[in-house]
Parts: sequence; C-alpha cells; structure tokens
Amino acid sequence: MMNLSIIIQAGGQSRRMGSNKALLRFRGQPLVAWVVNRLRPLAGELLVTTNQPENLAFLKLPLVPDLLPGKGALGGLYTALNAARFEQVAVVACDMPFVSPALVSAEADLLTSGAWDAVVPSSSEGVPEPLSAVYRRSACLPAVKAALDGGEMRMVSWFPQVKLHLLSAAETARFAPGPYSFFNINTPEDLELAEQLAGYRAAGFENS
Repeated sequence: MMNLSIIIQAGGQSRRMGSNKALLRFRGQPLVAWVVNRLRPLAGELLVTTNQPENLAFLKLPLVPDLLPGKGALGGLYTALNAARFEQVAVVACDMPFVSPALVSAEADLLTSGAWDAVVPSSSEGVPEPLSAVYRRSACLPAVKAALDGGEMRMVSWFPQVKLHLLSAAETARFAPGPYSFFNINTPEDLELAEQLAGYRAAGFENS
C-alpha cells in the first residue's frame, strides 16, 4: 500500500510507567520496534514522532519532534499529519502492541473508496480509537490546527469539522477480532499482561 504514510506516535510522557514506553522490552525488542514491524508491510512511508530522537535512532526511520510541544495527543496528531508525505495517513500509538494491520488496511481502503476525511474504529465499548485510525491529510490537518488554536486538546474535538466515518464496534471487530486490539501499555502490570497475551497468541491459542 505505497500511498499510505504510517506515523507511529512515540512522544508520550509515560508518567504512569516511569520510563519511556517506546523503549520497553516486549517480545525481545523495544516496544516501538514491535509496532513498527507489525505495520511496516502496509507503509509507503514510515515515520515516528518523538521528542527524544537520540533514543530512537536505532529504528533508522525519520524521527519527527512535536511542532507544538505540550499539546498532548492532539498536538502529536497535528505533527503527524504535517510531516506525512502522502494524502492518506495512518496514526498509531507506539504502546499498542496488538494493533491490527488488517484494520489499518481496511480503514485505508474505506478512505480511498468513500467520500470520507477520516476513518476511525471503535472499541468493543463503542469508544472512538483515534490512535488506530486513517486520515485524509488535506482535510484533517487544518481542522486539527483550528481545534488547537481554539484551545482544544481532546482528540475527538475536531471530528464534527470533517467527514468522519466512525466504524461501529461490530464493523471494527471484523478486522480486529478479540478484545485487545486497542490495549495500550501504561503500567508495568499492563506490560506483563501484554507479554502473557502475546505468548498465548504465539502458541496459537488466540487469533492475532
């Protein structure tokens, strides 16, 4: 899928973890590398947003610092959309080890085939998951910038300004089965659980 920019967000503060989540060891490699490798086959361009580029140089990928530091995940989304070369931009958090490549691919296909500006999945509880979504750069970048200029920091604050296709929980589950596709690692306990889940999947007990 050579017309898709994939941006991995690795700029979080990791307060609850107490260390840089991107560098946590997961399945024998840094967590950010695991997520990069999971999505690499889909990418025409692969970038990482980070304010600690010296720690992620081993990825040998373009590393992009926040354009608007202190603006949280929405500021990170603005940075990602601004940095992307392609019109279609998938934005994924680095702490989601079970992100579904099939879901990202399906979102990109929907963006191509429909008159949408953003395709965003929903969790099993029906909550939007904007850090596992695909965006049309030309429409979403100005909407995100306008939200930030208005003092917003909520990731969903700008959704009414674009043509949004919010996948239902049932639609999302077609491409991301199981309850852990949006599981993110915030604490040492989360990391331990993720390792256990990955072990089950590697042993064939659960579909990935």
